[in-house]
Amino acid sequence: QVQLVESGGGLVQAGGSLRLSCAASGLTFSRYAMGWFRQAPGKEREFVAAISGSGVSTSYIGSVKGRFTISRDNAKNTMYLQMRRGGGQDTAVYSCAAREGRLKNDYLIYDYWGQGTQVTVSS
Repeated sequence: QVQLVESGGGLVQAGGSLRLSCAASGLTFSRYAMGWFRQAPGKEREFVAAISGSGVSTSYIGSVKGRFTISRDNAKNTMYLQMRRGGGQDTAVYSCAAREGRLKNDYLIYDYWGQGTQVTVSS
């Protein structure tokens, strides 16, 4: 049974930093591309970042480039999202997802999802 569990969310002041984690179990982690998605109240789910199974390739939505860094530790079956210079537009529920194969930014083709963690950036 595949499980993805996010942690690290919370309240951060504008301009601050936060690191999210996604711990995976029940799958051969290195075979799965992983992604972070977010959904703000009243808005559609939005791709944030993705990383290939090896960790070599990454992809980001334009609004977080240069501020967020996605990474993974395959020995620990864990993926991370380092958030820096947070702004109000980053307030959302952040979810991690896994798909076997290449990294993609379309949430519809991810196979497994975590329950999400709330990130709130206060001004």
